[in-house]
Amino acid sequence: MGNKPGSFAWGVLANRHPALIQQVRAAFPYSRRQHEALDDLLDEITNGAVEPLDPEDHDHEHWADSGREHFGRSWYDAPFLWAESYFYRRLLGTVGYFGNGPWQGVDPFAPFKQAELCGEAVEEELRALDALADAPADERATALLHASLWGNRADLGFRVSAGDAAASEAAASALVADDSAVLWQLLPAGHSSTVAVVADNAGRELIPDLILIDLLLEHRHAERVVLHVKPYPYYVSDAMTADVVDCLRRLTQAPGEAGRIGGRLWRAMATGSLEVRTHLFFCALMPYEEMPEDLREEFAGATLTIMKGDLNYRRLVGDRLWSATVSFAARTAYFPGAVAALRTLKSDVIVGLDQATLDALERSGAAWRTSGTHALIQVRR
Repeated sequence: MGNKPGSFAWGVLANRHPALIQQVRAAFPYSRRQHEALDDLLDEITNGAVEPLDPEDHDHEHWADSGREHFGRSWYDAPFLWAESYFYRRLLGTVGYFGNGPWQGVDPFAPFKQAELCGEAVEEELRALDALADAPADERATALLHASLWGNRADLGFRVSAGDAAASEAAASALVADDSAVLWQLLPAGHSSTVAVVADNAGRELIPDLILIDLLLEHRHAERVVLHVKPYPYYVSDAMTADVVDCLRRLTQAPGEAGRIGGRLWRAMATGSLEVRTHLFFCALMPYEEMPEDLREEFAGATLTIMKGDLNYRRLVGDRLWSATVSFAARTAYFPGAVAALRTLKSDVIVGLDQATLDALERSGAAWRTSGTHALIQVRR
């Protein structure tokens, strides 16, 4: 819930969401009507009660059903995952994303994603790939797995492979769980594996995911990779098909190893060894335990499903304040096949820690659950 002042959930509702409204407002030359709608939403989330969608909205029935107990009450008194998800749905509505007007389908978060792709940080990380090109296969695999894990800190993974002792120590101490050996056991080279990757963020975080996919295909850890993305903007930086294309273009236009990787991925999409898919459920607020049958069959056909990022983790294990030592395998027993979580910690939810690790983290006094300074690789066969 978000009604405990000072908690992570409270901070998102009280600070992050109002700030995001202002950022979206400044990013586009919206009309007077859109500005007024943004003002109304800002006032509602800060001072008012949760209001339902317009009955004419295409998904009114879905949200009316899930929000029946929350409409008319404070945003802070709704379950955090529901409140977050509904906020983004309302934000898209205020700028006309789903309407029949000229702003239909215009991603309000696109400027943030594109600015990140053009930034110096991405440039440096792509240059770092040149040093990895001739690294031993196991070092390269470790580096690219860690780069995908850390996303916006992908350079940490690259530096580990380059023999940076300080980076190696930092990476080891920052992992609260590491089942990477099990992950590679499930994907031995030379087997006709199918890997499903459920993407999280676009931009700087999606590029390392694509580079890891190239490794899986190029070194025959997978014969085929299916990359699952969102069907429309969901949380602020979630990846859609357009973002995959933008990242591929960024790679193909880069010199050196990055450009070669981009070229291989572009060809992989043309030949079908890399396929991009989407499903409305990826923008739903339900946990994966309630996934529809067609998506369950999709994941059942994969040798391994890799879930990227914090939101996917929350939906995978259930968005509750579990005891951190609850078994990851037990919480994902429902999943129709082997599943791996690659996640930088940015929210309170976590399971699968051993008691000694948990005790050490708690003694540190750091905000290790939410600060993005720690990460995990958890796998259930």
